[in-house]
Amino acid sequence: MIIDRIDRYIARNVLGAIIVVQVVLLGLDLVITYINDLSDVEGGYSAFDVLLYLLMRLPWRLYQYAPVGVLIGSLIGLGSMASSNELTVIRAAGRSLLRILWGVMKPVILVVIVLLLIAEYVSPRTEQFATAWRVEQMQGEGAVVTERGGWQREGNSFYRFGAIRADDTVLDLTRYRFDGQQLKEATSAARAVWREDHWQLENVAVTRFEEGRTEADRYDTRAWDTELTPEQLSRLLQDIESQAPSELWAYAHYLEAQDQQATQPLLYFWQRMLLPLTMASLVLVAASFVFGPLRTVAAGTRVFYGVVTGLCFKYLQDLLAPASTVFGFSPAWAVLGPTLLCFMLGIYLLRRSG
Repeated sequence: MIIDRIDRYIARNVLGAIIVVQVVLLGLDLVITYINDLSDVEGGYSAFDVLLYLLMRLPWRLYQYAPVGVLIGSLIGLGSMASSNELTVIRAAGRSLLRILWGVMKPVILVVIVLLLIAEYVSPRTEQFATAWRVEQMQGEGAVVTERGGWQREGNSFYRFGAIRADDTVLDLTRYRFDGQQLKEATSAARAVWREDHWQLENVAVTRFEEGRTEADRYDTRAWDTELTPEQLSRLLQDIESQAPSELWAYAHYLEAQDQQATQPLLYFWQRMLLPLTMASLVLVAASFVFGPLRTVAAGTRVFYGVVTGLCFKYLQDLLAPASTVFGFSPAWAVLGPTLLCFMLGIYLLRRSG
């Protein structure tokens, strides 16, 4: 019973510190971003609307700042207990360092579960809704929301999309069909409309390339033979960072089926799926700062080292992400690499403390 009370006390202190740090980080980000976005105020889009738009995006911001928040929150929570000699009393009572770390990990597990639920079910929806709401406020009621365009390959065809609207209408579509290395046909359409179970192109121009000559035809409407559904196309064109893990996995498999690199969606997928290990490694580093060589320094110094460690962790992941494409190693290692380094650093510092 006493052991359970100690675990709850440690968990309450750490979780409270994590929540406070997250609120501070989100508050600072909100203020800075709000001041920067005030330049977008025009017409019906007021300064209050800017604030509402940023508030809608808080779930995604919460997920982004979570690793640094957990690291600094664990540092502050454990550091405050160390400063008041509570950790010394707990260890003198026979509680091992490993058992104390387990008490710290318990609230972090709760945080990880909440973050994974946000990443899968909340932030993708709030990001889409916030974008649609912002466009409607800026352009007026009834504005048609579009997502950015881009290029996509399907079989021996390459597509360029101008944009896809919220009503599943593709604007400014161009298709280039190849036979090996030779361009055989170029098709352009003003729009493509989804008709229940198939696409219909409108205002179509087709150019065929034959031996020594070309043929050009125009059509008012024409069927678009593709396996892409509106949901798949929207997933291909929307911001990849805000997609849910299930969407990222499906997107990666689609790219691999088209013999394309799926490094970027797999990178974001593994960042979400390996989040428990990432959090555990950062908590271990935080504990090593409190119990290790930095235990005698001021709390502010420990927090400073924690911030530097968190930034180095993020920058290393950002560096390994393009490296996985260049050198051809799995995107999972781009996420695991910094995590394993944090584990080794934490264990090394804890062992140095004796």
